[in-house]
Amino acid sequence: MSAPVEFLGTDPFSGEPLHFWVVDGTISTEPVAGADTVDGGWIVPGLVDAHNHVGIAPGLGVTIEQARGLARRDLAAGTMLIREVGSPLDTHPLDDDAHGPRFVRSGKHIARPKRYLRDYGVELDDPDQLAAEVAAQARAGDGWVKLVGDWIDREVGDLAPLWTRDQLEAAVAAAHANGARITAHVFGADALPDIIGAGFDSVEHGTGLDEDLIDEMVRRDIALVPTLIQLETFPDIAAGADRFPKYKANMLALHAGRHEVFARAREAGVRIYAGTDAGGTITHGRIVDEIEALTGIGFTALEALGAASITPREWLGADGLSHGSRADFLVLDADPASDPTTLRRPTHIVCGGAKIA
Repeated sequence: MSAPVEFLGTDPFSGEPLHFWVVDGTISTEPVAGADTVDGGWIVPGLVDAHNHVGIAPGLGVTIEQARGLARRDLAAGTMLIREVGSPLDTHPLDDDAHGPRFVRSGKHIARPKRYLRDYGVELDDPDQLAAEVAAQARAGDGWVKLVGDWIDREVGDLAPLWTRDQLEAAVAAAHANGARITAHVFGADALPDIIGAGFDSVEHGTGLDEDLIDEMVRRDIALVPTLIQLETFPDIAAGADRFPKYKANMLALHAGRHEVFARAREAGVRIYAGTDAGGTITHGRIVDEIEALTGIGFTALEALGAASITPREWLGADGLSHGSRADFLVLDADPASDPTTLRRPTHIVCGGAKIA
C-alpha cells in the first residue's frame, strides 16, 4: 500500500472496535489525512507459525530463493511471523523482504551421529561439546536454539534420549548466557524428565508427556508447541519401521494418546502455541489446519486463533496492532469465533503495510 489507508473493524478477542491507519508500512492510531478507507470486518494480528522450517524441503538442498517461495506460501495462508526451529540453510537473507513474513530463528538442529535426519543439522561426535555448540548456534540464530532430545536408537530399537541431564543443564546455561532460549524436539517419554528438569524454555511435539511432567511444565512456565498436523504422520512412520517393533508400537501408542495428553496439558495451564512443522513431509501454508486441530484438544475456535496470533506474538516479543508496529494483519468477513472457516478466505492480508491479497 503506497497511499495511506484507514481501517475500521472489530477486535474478535475483545469485541471492541478497532480504528487505525497504515502509512509507510506501519500502524498509526493517529489520523492520517488523505487516506482511503476500509470499513468493516474483524481484524486479527498476522498469524504466527511457531514451528516451521522454510529452509527444509524434501531432498534438502534448498536455495534462498526456494525458501523465499516457501515463506510466501505461508504468507498466502496468513502467516506473518515464523519461528524457524532449525534449518540447514541460513535464511537471514529473507529479512530483506519488507513485505514478507518476519522470522525468529534457532540456527541448525543439534543432534548426534545417526540420531536424526541426515544432513539436517550439526552432529556432535562428543556429546560433552553440546554446550559449546549451543553457544555457537545461539550466535547464529535470533534468540533460540534447538536440539534433538530423542530419536530412534537402533541399538535399543526405540526412541531414546541423546543427552545426559548434566549435558542438558550445561546446554540451558550456555543458551541463556548467550541471550537465547532453548527448545527440544521430543516425541517419546524417556527424554522429557531431564529436558524439563534442566529448565528448557519450550518443548516441541511432547507426545510423551504425563501428568507429573505437565505439572512441572506449568510450575516452570515451559511452553509447548505440539505440531498436531505433524503428529498425524506417526502411523506412516510406524508402517515403515517393521525392523524395530518396539519403536513401531511406541509411535502408534503416542499417536493414539496425543489428544488426551494435550487436552490435559491445556487444562493444567501449559502455554500452547500453534506450529505446523512445515518443511519436509508437511507442506507450507497449513497454519489454519493447525488452528483447527487445536479445537480437537479442547480449545474454542477463538482460543485456537489466539494460539496462532496474539499469544505467540507476546511470547516471541513481536508487536500486535499497536501504534508504530509493523502493519501485519488479516481482515476477515465474519467473526472467527462463530465461523472459523473465515480464516480460509480473508478479505485482506496486509504484511509490512502491503496488501498481499
